[in-house]
Amino acid sequence: MSKLYPVKGNLIPFIPEGEFYFSKGVEAYQKRKFDLSLKWFQKAMERQPNDPLYICQASIVHTEMGAYHLANQLLNKVLSQYGERYIDCYYLLANNYAHLGLLQDAAKYAALYLEKASDDEFKEEAEELLQLLDFTEEEDEAEDWLLEEEDDLLMYQETAFYHLEREEWQDAISVLEEMIILFPDFSQARHEYYYALFFAGEQDEAVAMEEKHLLDHPNALFSMMNLAVFYYYSDDQSKLAPFVLWLDNIYPIHEQQKLRMAVTFCHLGLYSKALRRFQLLHKSKVKGHPSYYRWYSRCQYEMGMETMAERLWEEGCRQHQALIAKRPPWKKDD
Repeated sequence: MSKLYPVKGNLIPFIPEGEFYFSKGVEAYQKRKFDLSLKWFQKAMERQPNDPLYICQASIVHTEMGAYHLANQLLNKVLSQYGERYIDCYYLLANNYAHLGLLQDAAKYAALYLEKASDDEFKEEAEELLQLLDFTEEEDEAEDWLLEEEDDLLMYQETAFYHLEREEWQDAISVLEEMIILFPDFSQARHEYYYALFFAGEQDEAVAMEEKHLLDHPNALFSMMNLAVFYYYSDDQSKLAPFVLWLDNIYPIHEQQKLRMAVTFCHLGLYSKALRRFQLLHKSKVKGHPSYYRWYSRCQYEMGMETMAERLWEEGCRQHQALIAKRPPWKKDD
């Protein structure tokens, strides 16, 4: 995204409320100093938390930084409060969904933007996006229903992701329990539920359910990763050993699974293996995850790369408010 919403008025040394911070954020954005830009926009939102212009601009910076889930949360906030007054949000959502690989959602929001837009600010981009997705505007009612169901699933996914990344286990469990009921074929929700359950203190139940799932689905990668972690913290070395051998020879394709694999090896204290996995990641695709910074910095520290670990942790704190209040992960057990 390269377009900015216009800044009104002249820049002066101090402007009441949030406009001064917003102006500084725009300056930093234009210089592609995204970390600094986001910091200024966040200050502007602290002064005027419901200003849709500030929220939209912060979402654009999140997009530039690869934090597409966070960007979408802000855009949906604007749409829920201001509706049709900020229809550019539809295009921005489409752009983010395309980056996340959620192509049907990207197509849906691009089409909504073209339908509702009264000007042509993003018309060309939206049309190009639809062509890229090989999307046709004529859909039957069954397809519309399917998109609505996927929208519901995505909302649950993003909410669960938010709580899991912040290690808010009980909140995550509540969301995931609903997901399992509403979307029984979405197996990842079950694995995330077992994971949250384990760290919420229900270890025996989590292990039993994940073991049963692996018995029914012998090639379930998430089951293998979860059980390796569960056995490690349960100090069950005899069960853990074969899982380490299996996982060491598996190299997932999807970036989220790659990150989970790296984090799994960190849990197990196998930092040299974890480091190799972290180095294979495309940072732009995973830096929207607080867990990337939490575990990668710990891995670097444990491997004797203290300076790099401190720099990465500081970067993570700049990008994720949830990390600011926490101590560096190597100073305590996670």
